[in-house]
Formats: sequence, C-alpha cells, structure tokens
Amino acid sequence: MDYLDLIRELHVDADTKVVLLVMDGLGGLPLTEDGMTELEQAHTPNLDKLAARSLCGLSMPVAPGIEPGSGPGHLSLFGYDPLEHEIGRGVLEALGIGFDLRPEDIAARGNFCTLDENGLVVDRRAGRIPTETNMRLVSKLRTISLPGVQTFVETVKEHRFVLVLRGEGLVDGLTETDPLVTGKPQLKVQALRPEAEPTAALFNRWMQEALKVLADEHPANGCNLRGLAKDPGLPQISEICGWRAGAIATYPMYRGVAKLTGMDVLPTGDTIDDEVETLKEHWAEYDFFFFHVKKTDSYGEDGNFVAKVEVIEHVDHVLPDILALEPDVIIVTGDHSTPAKLKSHSWHELPVLFWAEDIRPDNVTQFGERPCMLGGLGHIRHVDLLPLAMAHARRLTRYGA
Repeated sequence: MDYLDLIRELHVDADTKVVLLVMDGLGGLPLTEDGMTELEQAHTPNLDKLAARSLCGLSMPVAPGIEPGSGPGHLSLFGYDPLEHEIGRGVLEALGIGFDLRPEDIAARGNFCTLDENGLVVDRRAGRIPTETNMRLVSKLRTISLPGVQTFVETVKEHRFVLVLRGEGLVDGLTETDPLVTGKPQLKVQALRPEAEPTAALFNRWMQEALKVLADEHPANGCNLRGLAKDPGLPQISEICGWRAGAIATYPMYRGVAKLTGMDVLPTGDTIDDEVETLKEHWAEYDFFFFHVKKTDSYGEDGNFVAKVEVIEHVDHVLPDILALEPDVIIVTGDHSTPAKLKSHSWHELPVLFWAEDIRPDNVTQFGERPCMLGGLGHIRHVDLLPLAMAHARRLTRYGA
C-alpha cells in the first residue's frame, strides 16, 4: 500500500489545528571553523523557549547527499515522496501566478540573467531586477512566435517569469538551460526521451530568439529556463488527510506548490507581519496552515549571512502571535538548506522543532542545527512529519486490529 493511501485510509475528523511554519532555506553553515550557523547566531528567545518544550531533530528532504530544489523540498513536507512525485518548477510558478495551465501545456520557469561578452553567465538572477523591469522585458519576449504552438510569457516576480508552450504533441522530459553556476555558458534543452526531441527544438528556438530580443538590455541581457514540465495531477491533500488546508506565502512558486496539492491559497501581503495577520483572519476556516517565509532562502543565495539572521529573528519576534492562536501542533523547519557560505541550496539536513501537547519533550533548549542533532526526534525524513502531525492532532485512527 502506498504511504499516501495508508494516510487516506486512516484519517479521521477532529477539531484540531496544525501549523507548518517553513523558513525557506533555513539550514546553514558556519562561516568559520569555530563559528555558528545563521540559525545558531540569531537571537531567538521565543523559538528557544518553544524548543525546550518540544521534540527536536534533523530532517532530510529527499535522500542523503541529495541537494533538493524548492519543489521537492516542499512536496516532501506535505507528505509526498519527491522520488515518486516529481514536479517541474515551471508548473509551480505558472500555478502560483494563477495561470490557466492545461494538461497539454508545458511550463518553464524563466530567470533573467546577465551574460558577459563571451556568453558566459556572470549573474544567474540579473541582480534581482525590479518586478517593473521584468514586466517591460516580458512584453518584449511576447513578440517571439514559434511554429505550430502558442507561447505565453508572464511576469512572476523580480527576475522570474513563466514561459508556457501550448499545442498538440508537446512532450515533457526535458533538461534545463541554467548551468547553476556562474562562469559557465548556457546549456541547450535536451530531450530525455526520443519523442521529446521536437519539443526540445521548440524551446531551443525560443531561447535563440530571446537572446536576440534581450541583447541590448542590462543587466538582464539573457535568460534561462528551468523545470520544463507538464502538470502531473497530484492526489489532493484534502482527500488524503481529510482537512481543510490553507497556504500563506508571498512568492508565487510556493503558492503554486500549495495549489498543486489542493490547498486554498490565501491572499496576503508582502511581509511576515502581513502573513501573520492573514493567519489570524482565516484561523477559524482551516485545519492545516502552511506558513511560508521566503527571505531566509533569498539572503542565503545572496551570501548575506547577516540579513538571513535578521529574517530568522523577525520570525522569532512574531512567533508569540502565532502561538496565541493556540494551535494543537506546530512544526518549525525549512524545505532545504541554503547556507550563506555556499550561496546555494545544499544537501544538509534541516533542524526541526515539533510541538504538540502529547509529545515526549527532549533535552534540547535551543533551536539550532547542533542542538537539534541531539534531539529526540533523531534523523527523520520530511515525508514523516505530516503523519506525525496528524497523529498528534488526533487525526489518525489505529492501523490493524
């Protein structure tokens, strides 16, 4: 029996509430041999106080040594094994901005980037250009046409956009153009199966035209495509868990992954404080809340250790407002690690804080990577957190006689 099928079979109704607080890219590394991680450096009296009453540990998003993308990292937190349910980032971005994605469509997440005179990528995010600049560049990209298909180009936020191809016979199973490091040339889209060759050729032709359109722009004189895929049609979390699920996220991609799993995406503002107010406004309407904080990841990718620390401290500051709502279960963790030292996602496990009334608290008194190594939760997988939350929320019945 599939893990999700088992949860679907065992779930029961209960008047309880669960909060999953995800600080994107939370995990970090010390900048020096004798230093502390971003989370350990942060002044977090409220998280530490909660940790002292909780069960703590380290969680693995995918598998040992595997560096996860944001999509797999979040899907596993929602209980979907990312090795069984692979989702392209283009789909998540498209759904996140409310694009009407159809089964025959292939979506790609686009990143504006900076290329040098030799065509090498020198900035993968074009300095995180303003969204207003993005909108102007997207209007230029919309002039590109391809034979036999419709093309849609939509602004997401800052350096991100979505490219969607719509037409008969489009096949997914495609590689990306982003080399993922600077100082390297862009890659060609490759077909991972023979029937996807014509679709790969269409995306490569679009890329050629895009470079012509953007040639005179700066810093965004190029772009890359990532996560080229179709909507796989996931089983819905409300059917699996039997609860009403609401998502609070400021960035489209994370609204997309929540929508893909069947959560209601709740309108919110751009700040953590806005998200807390949204949580308060909708508290009576939902049983499960996915509360997402983005900037921990953004500053990690930028190598800004201090700014990442400050975001963690901001979350700590608003934590009492969340706890005042009296959730029955609260989990605090991240989807993946993004150490400022590496300026990228990494394979390191994530610290986890798990609080509920009927837990066996351990001896951890500080929420940080090294304290969590000694926690009673041990080393677990992201996919195991959701059934643990359901059990502590009295939403799972007994298995077997």
